Amino acid sequence: MSEKTAASAASNLSYLTEERLMMRDLARNFTRDEVTPVANRLDPEKGDIPRELIEKMGDLGFFGILIPEELGGLGLGAFEYCLVAEELARGWMSVASIIARGNGFYRAISGTEAERREKIAAMARGRYLGAAALSEPQTGSDLSSVSCRARRDGDEWVVTGNKYWCTFADGADFISVLCRIDEPLPESGRPRTVSVIVEKPKGELPKGVTGSPIPKIGYFGWKTWELHFDEVRAPARKETGGAEGRGFQAAAAGLEIARAHTAARSIGLAQAALDHAIDYAKERVQFGEPISNFQAIRFKIATMATEIEAARQLMYYTCNEIDAGNPVSMQTSMVKYFASEMSERVTSEALQILGGAGYTTLHPVERYWRDARLTKIFEGTSEIQQRIISDRLLGKPVRNK
Repeated sequence: MSEKTAASAASNLSYLTEERLMMRDLARNFTRDEVTPVANRLDPEKGDIPRELIEKMGDLGFFGILIPEELGGLGLGAFEYCLVAEELARGWMSVASIIARGNGFYRAISGTEAERREKIAAMARGRYLGAAALSEPQTGSDLSSVSCRARRDGDEWVVTGNKYWCTFADGADFISVLCRIDEPLPESGRPRTVSVIVEKPKGELPKGVTGSPIPKIGYFGWKTWELHFDEVRAPARKETGGAEGRGFQAAAAGLEIARAHTAARSIGLAQAALDHAIDYAKERVQFGEPISNFQAIRFKIATMATEIEAARQLMYYTCNEIDAGNPVSMQTSMVKYFASEMSERVTSEALQILGGAGYTTLHPVERYWRDARLTKIFEGTSEIQQRIISDRLLGKPVRNK
């Protein structure tokens, strides 16, 4: 082994401690035994993730990886969170995504200290989960321009307006709704915003909210909704959305781990597609020999594997920096951008290796391909990531008036 190869292997081993390897293998085995069979059965019929599967994930602690131990969680970091997400995505991306409905929401829980502790402990077990209503029909990347309004009426917020792309609105126990308040922020003149927590029965929309599922081409396992809030009332508490009037800033503060999480999901999808393509290439015989003998196929697989590992190592580095408390806004944009673009390429190449079989629902590669395409859009499009990266490297553009 060369010195460079040895150094690389040592670096990788320093990331993957024995405890992390145990957690990765727990998630890998769970995905193989529980997630993939459910995905293969339900994704073709656009079925929802079964509640019993969510409860099993909660029992394993997957919803509480980032939640502090004193609040009922595992008290671990972004590294473990992304390790688990990568493995779950190899089965079904929706399952890898739903763990954010606990890990990414516990700071939004309001109420008395006793109420908060009870709800967060339930969240860590997957029994109390949230949904986020951020985007709107005319507002996507520029969330500071939301038009859904919240007005104060005594001890309550009254919410009116439309929201779009609210995934799990029906299955969640509450919806965090990003709203505009009429008074602007004094230092910038930008609209004041607040995240209003609207509690609701599990399996229903909140009272005063109507909506319909958006017809998606993938990301099945749960529904994504268009919602209309009509004078919906919710308690106005200081903890809701962080500092009052800065709901957008509070939402943006969680994007670093969210983007690393998207990178992990992208890598999991690509790895699953590669694994399936390798198995297929070994079994598929043409011209008297398996197609895995053909140089064109072998070189595709070599390139796919290299791109996946490059994205994985960048994710490991980025998660390590997040957990160390270092500034990582550019790095999280880089890993999200690189991994999602890689995932679409790799899943598409896997489908190509399967040929006509890949363009059927008889193999899961088409699922990985459809879901990988979404990773380039949510949690900030590839173009938004490129803007963030270039602004850090070059400074923001100066425009002549």
